[in-house]
Amino acid sequence: MTRPKPIRGVPPFTLEIQSLDGEGVGVGRNAGKVIFVAGALPGEQVLVEPYEGTPRYDRARVLAIQKSAAQRVTPACAHAGICGGCSLQHLESGAQLAHKQRHLEEQLWQLGKVRPAQILPPIAGPSWGYRRKARLSVRVPASRGALVGFREYHASFVAEMESCPVLDPRVGERILDLRALIAQLSQPRSIPQIEVACSEQVAALVFRHLEDLRPEDERLLREFGRLHGLQIWLQAGGPEQLRYLGPGEPEGLYYDLPEFQLRLRFHPLVFTQVNAAINPVLIRRALALLDPQPGEGIADLFCGLGNFTLPIARCGAKVLGIEGDSRLTRLATENAAANGLSKQTEFRCADLTQERLGDVLAGHRIEKLLIDPPRSGAMEILKDLGPQIHRLVYVSCNPATLARDAGYLVHQLGFHLSSAGIVNMFPHTAHVESVALFER
Repeated sequence: MTRPKPIRGVPPFTLEIQSLDGEGVGVGRNAGKVIFVAGALPGEQVLVEPYEGTPRYDRARVLAIQKSAAQRVTPACAHAGICGGCSLQHLESGAQLAHKQRHLEEQLWQLGKVRPAQILPPIAGPSWGYRRKARLSVRVPASRGALVGFREYHASFVAEMESCPVLDPRVGERILDLRALIAQLSQPRSIPQIEVACSEQVAALVFRHLEDLRPEDERLLREFGRLHGLQIWLQAGGPEQLRYLGPGEPEGLYYDLPEFQLRLRFHPLVFTQVNAAINPVLIRRALALLDPQPGEGIADLFCGLGNFTLPIARCGAKVLGIEGDSRLTRLATENAAANGLSKQTEFRCADLTQERLGDVLAGHRIEKLLIDPPRSGAMEILKDLGPQIHRLVYVSCNPATLARDAGYLVHQLGFHLSSAGIVNMFPHTAHVESVALFER
């Protein structure tokens, strides 16, 4: 771990932690100045050493915990506090949920000046081994062997990891093996990252490489996959250059949604929900809020490979799925056909940040919307929302942009924020996924 140097002339001091910010970092004040302290919890008294100073705030590291919070627990991962993949392992799981729910409510009020009529119970699931999609960084420093893992907290360096308990165990327990593999390659620095994509049956690794791999390197990678039961893929450039490193044909990646009698196939590089246990519960809640009825016209914006679209169609509604990634649009169309839902669905590839929503929905009678936008939110889309839309379910990965958009929906378009709640898609991180219902 690379340790930032302390601020010259500023000795360590004792600090009372008052709250957690949106990244799960402890916040206190010293002589009126805000101090951010990673690894500290509200109610704690800590001895800190500042290492980054700005006119508005300082960042400091914990030297000693003088008074511990009741919710503090010992992290299960030996790399917690160094690796930037998790930021809340030191906080008890129930307290993590409470913090995320509180953060969502604070953002809704502070940024959107709205409050939900009902707070939905949090959706939670397994805390370990849940992560089935990830991007691992690879570095080969001159001073030591290869490093594979997530980046250090607030740094560009790759954390020196031996395992990762939040990753699918088929990969998380193979970090040391991956490091040894990279070190054996003839051109180890040509591989900057490894994409992880897992289904229930298959764990796939995509090795991004900047130079052509030699035959002996491909042999090592192929043998690694055989030894550990992993699919190995190579990617020399864009997604179209993805290549399976045999033998034979790869077993397909897919996930099932038994409640809706659906099987959705996907490719290693496309977006899927990270947490396989949480995803079906999120779908169930979103559909309960949307309340799709047979014959209704519903649009699913940023629909991906049909994760929400196909369950909505299974309920009898006519669904138009809009997605900006042509690969996902093709997958969604294929998934609809494979599940006998082609007549209930239509998928269009359209960039909703560039095209008017009215133009995209032209020719369709749409009464309800489901929106699952990127972190930037959906403000430009909402500005073109027609008066016929009377029910909108918003799945968000960023409380700040949800709050901003909620303010516009309520104060400008006359919607009512009926309910909202969190979805703990990423346990032990500060990431807050949420779902909200808006009604005219």
